[in-house]
Amino acid sequence: MGVSLSRAAEWTWDSSGTGQLESTPMNESLLNGILRFVEQFSSQHPQEAEHVFEEPLQWSTTLVASDFKTDYDISDSDAQSHEKDSDGQPLLQLSPPIVCVRNFSQLSKLLHLADNKQEEVRACLQENREPVVKILGASVVSILEKEGSHTDALDQDSEAQVKLFLLLQNMDNQLLSKCLQEISETVGLDPAAVQTEVELLKRFCSEGEKRLLKSLQYTSGYVFLNGCRAPPWRQVLGEMCYLVIEPYDTEALNITCGTDGVFLNGGINQEQEESGYERTSDIHKDLVTLLKSISPHFAENLNEQDFAVEELPSTQKIQHVEKKYVRNRWKNLGLLSPHGQAEDKKKPSISPGGGKAGEIQKKKLGSGAKSKMKEEFSVSSLPGRLSSQKMTSDAFSESSSESEEEEEQPERRPENSTDLPSEYWQIQKLVKYLKGGDQTATVLTLCAMMDFNLMQETCQLAIRDVGGLEVLINLLDTDEVKCKIGSLKILRKISHNLQIRRAIVDMGGLQSIVKILDSPVKDLKALAAETIANVARFRRARRTVRQYRGIKKLVKLLDCAPNLTNVTTDQEKDVEVARCGALALWSCSKSTKNKEAIRKAGGIPLLGRLLKSPHENMLIPVVGTLQECASEESYRIAIQTFGMIKDLVKNLSNNNDELHMHCARAIFKCAEDEQTRDLVRKYKGLQPLVALLKKSSNKELLAAATGAIWKCSISMENVARFGEYKALETMVGLLTNQPEEVLVNVVGALGEFAQIPANKATIRKCGGIKSLVNLLTGTNQALLVNVTKAVGACATDMDNMAIIDQLDGVRLVWSLLKNPSADVQASAAWALCPCIKNAKDAGEMVRSLVGGLELIVNLLKSTNNEVLASICAAIAKIAKDKENLAVLTDHGVVPMLAKLTNTTDDRLRCHLAEAIGQCCTWGINRASFGDAGAVAPLVRYLKSKDTAVHQSTAMALYQLSKDPNNCITMHGRGVVKPLIHIMGSDDEVLQEAAAGCVRNIRLLALANRKAQLFI
Repeated sequence: MGVSLSRAAEWTWDSSGTGQLESTPMNESLLNGILRFVEQFSSQHPQEAEHVFEEPLQWSTTLVASDFKTDYDISDSDAQSHEKDSDGQPLLQLSPPIVCVRNFSQLSKLLHLADNKQEEVRACLQENREPVVKILGASVVSILEKEGSHTDALDQDSEAQVKLFLLLQNMDNQLLSKCLQEISETVGLDPAAVQTEVELLKRFCSEGEKRLLKSLQYTSGYVFLNGCRAPPWRQVLGEMCYLVIEPYDTEALNITCGTDGVFLNGGINQEQEESGYERTSDIHKDLVTLLKSISPHFAENLNEQDFAVEELPSTQKIQHVEKKYVRNRWKNLGLLSPHGQAEDKKKPSISPGGGKAGEIQKKKLGSGAKSKMKEEFSVSSLPGRLSSQKMTSDAFSESSSESEEEEEQPERRPENSTDLPSEYWQIQKLVKYLKGGDQTATVLTLCAMMDFNLMQETCQLAIRDVGGLEVLINLLDTDEVKCKIGSLKILRKISHNLQIRRAIVDMGGLQSIVKILDSPVKDLKALAAETIANVARFRRARRTVRQYRGIKKLVKLLDCAPNLTNVTTDQEKDVEVARCGALALWSCSKSTKNKEAIRKAGGIPLLGRLLKSPHENMLIPVVGTLQECASEESYRIAIQTFGMIKDLVKNLSNNNDELHMHCARAIFKCAEDEQTRDLVRKYKGLQPLVALLKKSSNKELLAAATGAIWKCSISMENVARFGEYKALETMVGLLTNQPEEVLVNVVGALGEFAQIPANKATIRKCGGIKSLVNLLTGTNQALLVNVTKAVGACATDMDNMAIIDQLDGVRLVWSLLKNPSADVQASAAWALCPCIKNAKDAGEMVRSLVGGLELIVNLLKSTNNEVLASICAAIAKIAKDKENLAVLTDHGVVPMLAKLTNTTDDRLRCHLAEAIGQCCTWGINRASFGDAGAVAPLVRYLKSKDTAVHQSTAMALYQLSKDPNNCITMHGRGVVKPLIHIMGSDDEVLQEAAAGCVRNIRLLALANRKAQLFI
């Protein structure tokens, strides 16, 4: 009634959102199983049957009062039981059609009285979607699911609750096992058939004439033993995997592949909401048939001969899903009852040794009792999925820049046991010795295991499959140093495997490893830190390290003297411990909270001291940690304060490319600050950055170097220095055949370089204008922002503008105003301003863009101030052409500009006033602005401290003052006094505009006075 109801049951939803159990064989099987369980509950578990529910189960029943005989009080149409709870509430109460039941005893009696028992169960489950929570209470269920049967958090009277929870959980397991058995016996598509068809379709995603699809990918990379990728609770419904396919002529398709065929689903997200799994199309026999029915482009261009080479399995004889693998997979997940387990755990042999050997043996096998509850089914036991009860607010507080979880990789397993190499079986034998041997045997077995190539996936999975991972983790809790060292050496190597490191965290091994960081044995501390560095590559592991105070312990390991000339053996060990600690902190530093924890633990000065080390293997993790943390402002300030910029620059001259990359990334993040940019120049770091551009084959290094150059070039002094090193010419050469990460940085740098007039000519001579215009057709938003900025900067040169116009660059920039990103829209609008200003026939060029002016006006509805400011600036340029201004007026530009006048953003105010001033020159626009209420807010702009706002506002008020009604409004708002003050400005344009406005107001006042005299 828990997971089986929420995951295995098939639901439909009406318009009001009410869930109904469908009439399907799967649901019938589940309802019959629950019915038998409840009917027999009172006789089989009389004590638990009397337990009163935390909340009553209520539903609309078909029973009436006359159906209840003895043991019930009948009153008219109502009925209630003689039995009552401690509060005096009846354990069963009927007020037709609603019935309330408070324990299993009464629930069992009610079902015996019902004529249609299954319908009663159906109605009960439909109106009580979380029956287990109502029966035991949400807090109790949360504790039990988290702690298992070992629940110190519950009171002494909760034994019945624990037993009841276990009974309900066992019933869930049995229901799911039965469903799986029924599914595995049915005939349908095979995972191998789907995989083969997917591989064939992937050929059409490649470049060239045969390309029919943009992309095809699985939503999950995790592959279960039976070949399925769907979660277990969806596999019981016959679903095998989920795909996202993007054809050329339609939106991306979310597809479910099941044993019955393939169909479209609602779009499965990371939260795996149930609505995403729902079928939204007809079922098709295979993927090709579905794609043909939806994508005309695919159907028309598909050459049937492409599929004739290898007949699709879906058109051959349909195979059965292999029952053996399915059953083993569910057993490994803990979904089969203890009676269904094929392999019992080995009992410990009596150790001939005493003392520590006996303790080691106890530690190795002691987890059996602790993990008894974990063998029962819970959602949290599934790979890659956390129980919702375990997700605290801390789970969602990691860095926004990091991915939700490390990308799942498919677990590739041989088809059958004959494909496994001999090492697999040899390691499994050693693990058996490890489980049953004494202290000496344990150490020898660990040594023998290390003789294998533990970096090989087969060896890693052999240890896990036979239960060796659990034994290795339990050895960490012993007092025997040799056993701990041997275990950590093995864990350090096998934890490079994604499945292994997840399993280590799931088993609680990371807590034990963190605890070892306090050990006085330096070899142990180094091994533990290096193992943490491997394991903490995904979010949950990093959070675990922090929660168990591992960050503070790792920072403590950094305290050593790294650059001594004559070091003792003990000091060498200290340096190695520090290196391993830095490696672990590097992995942990991908979390925002961990970055803060490192800072609070005093990690920054220690990292700064290690940055002076002459050893590359020390510098790489130290600089790696610093560049990860440099995304936080507090670290950037500290890196500058502690003088680390000098060391970062110094290491750019090293011979190690990986070190170069991390140093350049650190400079890239820190160079947002002007003082840091000056320090890089001061310590002669600009030339080494330019030298790194020659290593264009190393794309990661190239991206880091170009990023550092981009940020450093924000300072014009650095741009001048880069000119001496011929950096601009090299950067222009990188505008083609480079990954987007490199292009974003290169184009960003060119946008800064183009601020100097001489560089605009250099970009043109090197062919950079054409390359920049070509990049305007891309889709990467960060790249488009930088490209439009660079094109706009180059367009201020008349010769460059002629090339941009010739290449149809203005149309491409204008089309980016349709981009959904506000940043792209704003950057494109700013770029249009110099393009319109410097175009040969700007008015005609703008009119030639069909729908362009309407698009500009519609963007005045944006809620982003930067977009609004840029659009207003563009309108001010466009409105200088009378014909274009007339079209803008017809599209309603006047009322839309007037609506924006109440803004307090000075940047927007400046360009808005300029746009209003230019739009006043057409027809009755001046009067229209006054009628729309734009005049009074503009007067307030004169109180701004920004002189640019004063200038554009004075110009706008001068134009508006040519309408008498506007003059009256201005005078009433007290515009004369600030305008007289502005008339004393050194800016002649500002003086003239202010004086003109005052003159118009004065002329109106004189005319009014004369009129009064002659009345």
